[in-house]
Amino acid sequence: MERKTIELNALTPDGKLYHNPRLDTVEALIPNAPFQSCHAADLLETPSGDILAVWFAGSDEGNSDISIVLSRLDKGSDRWTDPVMVSDDPTRSEQNPSLFQKSDNEIWLMYTAQKARTPEDMPFFNYQYTAEIRRKKSFDGGHTWGPTETMFSHPGSFCRQKIQVLSNGRYIFGNWYCFDDDSRNGSDITVIHISDDEGNTWRDVEIPSSRGKVHANIMEMDDGSLVALMRSRSADFIYRSVSHDNGDSWSVPEKTELPNNNSSISAIKLSSGAIAVVYNPVGYSYDNSKTYWPDQRCPVEVAISEDAGISWNYRRIVEPGEGFTGRFNDINNLRYEYPVMMQSSSGDIYIAYSAMRRKNIKFVVVSESWIRGEKVFSGIDGDPDTFRHC
Repeated sequence: MERKTIELNALTPDGKLYHNPRLDTVEALIPNAPFQSCHAADLLETPSGDILAVWFAGSDEGNSDISIVLSRLDKGSDRWTDPVMVSDDPTRSEQNPSLFQKSDNEIWLMYTAQKARTPEDMPFFNYQYTAEIRRKKSFDGGHTWGPTETMFSHPGSFCRQKIQVLSNGRYIFGNWYCFDDDSRNGSDITVIHISDDEGNTWRDVEIPSSRGKVHANIMEMDDGSLVALMRSRSADFIYRSVSHDNGDSWSVPEKTELPNNNSSISAIKLSSGAIAVVYNPVGYSYDNSKTYWPDQRCPVEVAISEDAGISWNYRRIVEPGEGFTGRFNDINNLRYEYPVMMQSSSGDIYIAYSAMRRKNIKFVVVSESWIRGEKVFSGIDGDPDTFRHC
């Protein structure tokens, strides 16, 4: 990142870029004032080189004052701006924003809007089953936004990841449906929205047997196949599904070797061709039939796969939190959760996540080589299989 940074002393929520000499990362706490809570960030680099960050902010998730806000790191600047509110419905809780660069001059802001809870009207768990997916457009690099449009009105429509454009021009948008039941969102199913006319019309494709497997991060591999990595409501593992027909059909999700704590993940295909995922490397259960919501959401780790998400041999901690690791004391860590990741035009990897129990959005800059490390393990006596089987 070619921006001026100063050595990290104590990270403060002033939006300034600091160099962390211990981890050799660039870090910032993006300002969140005057909001009490912040969550579910997304990042976008504009054609002009500015970086946009969006998230939802307000008093608490699900309340009517939860709105989408935006901060920007202008090209050449060393400080994120104070957030500005960009959504506009005071009766709904507006959540889970994502940014899509449709063209050089057009950005879409996608987000959910659900019925807000009140002291007099409290749901059993939440009102996500009332949500719809909305859109706003910007034609000036995210400085101003047009009117609100409803994109997907099916009750319970939820989004988190970006719209992806495949090599054949198809738009593909990994979403899920939430239902009004007592499963605590364990009955959510993944639905892929597909458009072959640049987002004018859409159709749905359900991933089979995806109950409780949501937040599909979709990546197109070099052979044309699509890989989706998903969060698990059972708080066991990250799951993987594959499509060989541009998203028209999908395999039944299968667990990977990476643990998941029923918190959001973010996966991208790097310019090298490898897949990278950022997540909390914390598992809680091995029972895939139940829903769990563990409080443990720390540390934050990034992992790299060279075989389309089957094995993950390169991993590094991005956020160690307060350092507690035992089964009986890891709960003492604050929560660092819902990471998002993108690769910039310079090749840097930008990561953002909710920090310190949603007080701020933390921004971190690393690189693929930083994740992999300088030394490459070659196994005992030069034979990797000897190491694996000893």
